[in-house]
Amino acid sequence: MTLACLALVLVVGSMAALYTALPDMAVRTGADQHQLTWIVDGYTLTLACVVLLGGALGDRYGRRTMMVLGLIVFGAASAIPLFAEGPTWIIAARCVCGAGAALVMPSTLSLLTASFGEKQRGLVVGVWAGVSGIGAMLGILASGLLLRFSSWTSIFVAMSLAGVVLALASFSLPESRDESEPPIDLLGAITSGAAVGALVLAAVQVPLHGWTHPAVLIPAALAPIAAAAFIAVELRVARPLLDVRLFADRGFGTGTIAVMLQFLVSFGVFMVYVQFLQLVFGYSPLQAAFAMAPMMVPMMVLAVIAPKLAERFGLRILLGAGLAIIGVGLLLLAQTDASSTYGDIVLALLVISAGVGLSTSPATAAIVAGTPVEQHGVAAAVNDAAREIGAAVGIAVAGSILAAGYGARIDPVVERLPEQLQEPVGDSLAAALAVAEQAGPAGQPLADAAVDAFVYGAHQALVALGIIALVTAAVVSVWAPGVKRTAPVPAEAERNSGQLSEAMSGTGDHTLDT
Repeated sequence: MTLACLALVLVVGSMAALYTALPDMAVRTGADQHQLTWIVDGYTLTLACVVLLGGALGDRYGRRTMMVLGLIVFGAASAIPLFAEGPTWIIAARCVCGAGAALVMPSTLSLLTASFGEKQRGLVVGVWAGVSGIGAMLGILASGLLLRFSSWTSIFVAMSLAGVVLALASFSLPESRDESEPPIDLLGAITSGAAVGALVLAAVQVPLHGWTHPAVLIPAALAPIAAAAFIAVELRVARPLLDVRLFADRGFGTGTIAVMLQFLVSFGVFMVYVQFLQLVFGYSPLQAAFAMAPMMVPMMVLAVIAPKLAERFGLRILLGAGLAIIGVGLLLLAQTDASSTYGDIVLALLVISAGVGLSTSPATAAIVAGTPVEQHGVAAAVNDAAREIGAAVGIAVAGSILAAGYGARIDPVVERLPEQLQEPVGDSLAAALAVAEQAGPAGQPLADAAVDAFVYGAHQALVALGIIALVTAAVVSVWAPGVKRTAPVPAEAERNSGQLSEAMSGTGDHTLDT
C-alpha cells in the first residue's frame, strides 16, 4: 500500500509539479509559450496514449515488473534535463516520463486489488483514490518548496531520485499477473492510443490556438474515427485490449464518466485559481499552493469512507450527490473577486473537495468491480485514461473560456493603448500588470482594468465548469445503479435450508433421504 501510493503520488504530482516552475524555465532556457505548454502537456499526452497498453502489459507480464520498469524509465528520463537544458530536450524527456508513468499508474491500483481480499478492497480503493486526488496538489506544494530555495532543475533532481528509490523498493513487492498469459492486442493498442491521443491533442491545443484552428479541428475530427476503429477491432478479436461491452455495465460506465469529470474539474480549477491567487491576490507560487492545500483534507477523509457509504446507499446517490456538491462549490468559487477574503475562497474550495472525495473512490471501485479480476490492470488503465482525458479537457475548457472572457473585457482598453503595448496587454493579465508597473502611478487604471477583465474570465470559466458538473450529476443520478438488494428467500426454501443445516451440524451419523 505504501509503495503503490508513493509511486502514484510521484506520477500524478509530476503532472502539476512544473506549473509553478514555468516562469523560471522560460527565463533560463529561452522557451517560448508554445514550448512551455508542451513541457507540461507532452507528459499528459504520452501518458494518455500509452496507459491502456501499460495496463495490458501488466496483466500479461506482471504488474510489479511493469511498475519497476516504469519507475526506472520515469527516473532516467527525469534526469535528462539536468544535462541537456534546451526546450526540445526537456519536451522529449517529459514525453518519455509520460511513457514510464503509463506503466506505473495502472500497476499501482491492480497490484492493490490483487493483494488485498474482497472485504478490504473497498478501503484499499478508497485510499488509492484519495491519494490520486491529492497527488496534483502535493506536486504543486513540493515544487513550490523546491523553488523557494533552488531553481527549476531541483524539481527534476527530486523526480529522478524518487523514481530510482521507489523502483529499488518495489522489488520487494509480490508479483501479480493474469496466469492465462493473454496475447497483447497490438491493433487495439494502436487504435486506442490514436483515439485518446487525438482527443487529448485537440484539447491541449485549444488554449494556444482557439477552437476553430486547424491544429484543434484536425485531431478533433480524427478522434471519433480512431475510436470507431478501436471499437470495431475490439468487437472482433478473441482477447481484446479492452472489452468495450463493459461500458454497457451501468456501474462501469458511470464510474468512468464520474472519474473523468472529477479530473476535468480539478485541473480546470488548478489552472484558473493558481493564477487567480498569484495575479489578483498577489500570492507567491508557494503561498498559492499552501492556500489551496486545505482541499486535501476532506478529499482524503471522504475518499476513504465513501466506499462504505456506497455499499449502504448505492452508487447512484454517492455519485449524484458528490458531483452536485462539486457543481455548487464551483458556483460559490465563481463569486469570489479581488475584494473577497481568504475565508470566502477556502470555503468554496472545501465544498469542491468534499464533492470530489465523496464520489472519486466509489467511481473507481465501480470500474474495478465491473471487470474480471485477471483484467484489473486494464480496468485500472481505463480509470487512469479517464483521468488524463478529463485533466486535458478541463485545462482546455477553463483556459479557453478564461482567455475569451479576459479578451472580451480588455479589448476596449487595448484599442486605446499605443500599438507596441496592445499585444502584451491583450495576451494575459501577467503581461498587463508588468506594463502597468513600468508606467508607474499612471498605469494603475490599466492594472485595475486588466484585473477586472481577468476576474470576469475566471468567473465565466468556473461557472462553465459548475454547469458541466451539475449536468453530469443529473445524468449519473438517472444512469448509475442504486443499492444492490438480494432477493428474499421463500419461506419454504428457508425452512428446508434450516432443517438441512441442522441435520448436517449434528454429532452422530445422519442419513439424508432424497
